[in-house]
Amino acid sequence: MRPYADTNFFSRFYLRLAETKDIAGQLEQAQAAGSPPLPVTWLHRVETVNAFQLYVFAGKSGGRTRVTPEQAAAAHAAFRADLANPTFLRSVQIEVAALEAQFEELALRHTARHGFRTYDVVHVASALLLNCDTFWSFDPKASRLAALEGLAVR
Repeated sequence: MRPYADTNFFSRFYLRLAETKDIAGQLEQAQAAGSPPLPVTWLHRVETVNAFQLYVFAGKSGGRTRVTPEQAAAAHAAFRADLANPTFLRSVQIEVAALEAQFEELALRHTARHGFRTYDVVHVASALLLNCDTFWSFDPKASRLAALEGLAVR
């Protein structure tokens, strides 16, 4: 198994939300099966820090999930620490021209029919370019696109 996790997967894991325990079990199973560390792209790095802050904003604005600034800071620090230690996460680079070409192909084939968002298409394009075979997400639209492209979805 060569998994790819999108940003909402990482944010739920690091913020210790309701899904964290299930995610930890999934990660343990993947590591026991010899899966490589999860790839982290530039998009993951910028989107994850913003996701942590959006949870803080949503909590202040009456959202159901309450995340304090301190929790967001701790999550960000843990994410950065894991990224620095490539046993769980590994930083990867994707050539922009290749990503753009893969993105365009996916968007032209699927977006008009299914309404996929830009970030969903970028994540699935990244997974494909990194030769991943499994897509981890809590986003139903991103998961649907990944499935349409032949990735196993969890």
